[in-house]
Amino acid sequence: MTIPASASAQTLPATSPVEPDRQAPGFYRYKVGDLMITAVNDGVGRRPIDGFIRNAEIDDVRGALDAAFLPRDSITIPFTTLVIDRGGKLTLIDAGNGDSGAPTSGLWMANFRAAGFDPAAVETIVISHFHGDHINGLRLKDGTAVFPSAEVLVPEAEWAFWMDDAKMAAAPDGMKGAFQNVRRVFGPIAGEVKQFKADSEVVPNVTAVAAYGHTPGHTAFAVTAGEGRLMVMSDTTNHPALFVRNPEWQAIFDMDGDMARETRKRLLDMAASEKMQVAFYHAPFPATGHIARDGDSFAFVPVAWSPII
Repeated sequence: MTIPASASAQTLPATSPVEPDRQAPGFYRYKVGDLMITAVNDGVGRRPIDGFIRNAEIDDVRGALDAAFLPRDSITIPFTTLVIDRGGKLTLIDAGNGDSGAPTSGLWMANFRAAGFDPAAVETIVISHFHGDHINGLRLKDGTAVFPSAEVLVPEAEWAFWMDDAKMAAAPDGMKGAFQNVRRVFGPIAGEVKQFKADSEVVPNVTAVAAYGHTPGHTAFAVTAGEGRLMVMSDTTNHPALFVRNPEWQAIFDMDGDMARETRKRLLDMAASEKMQVAFYHAPFPATGHIARDGDSFAFVPVAWSPII
């Protein structure tokens, strides 16, 4: 079939602003009760699959990837934070990579602004744990604070571990950079950061849920409003195609693999039993859906995308 030149020109004029290697802005809104939740994507990272899972044979991992129609030799890991709008009061859960992540990340601020938000309007930022892809968005490489007016709230157990000088001194060389990065991000505001305990209400409608193992103070969050209930799983799993289907598997990022596995099974079972909606930091965008039981395992059922909120 030959397309007339005039039709082709109308479809993609020479002056079109289309970027052929980019999608539309990465934000997605949904309601939890009367709360408006906006998922904001921060791009992706990629890593080889070899060595990614400590306690699984590589052929089993590749089989899981085959079953999910994903590439066999590498994994693309998305990053998605949440904005909770409580009547105009904005709370972030995690802050993304900022300008310190992989070249395929760092899209958060553009997507946040595309969703109609201004960083100056953010009142509170709740952090799940201190890995760089969750905290680096608080402070740019040059030291600039991205949310100068926001109150920052962190898990008490996470702060106790990462801000302990003795633990940093005793850490293996491969972990010392993570300790130093925590100090880079939080050092200038250490006296202002507020710590919260597990099972406490962090901000209205958001309760901290102990989810230890991935890191010593890793925290999930239960968001409730009216009949609406959302479990923000944070990094309880990495990519659901691997770790929801195979909750016994331990990712290389899990600091205490056995504890992370037990946490994962507990929270997945809770979400399935109580039919809670879930949100994952590393699930394909918009990174929300439900957990279904599948024999002795679980399956992630993504939400059906809707243009209507």
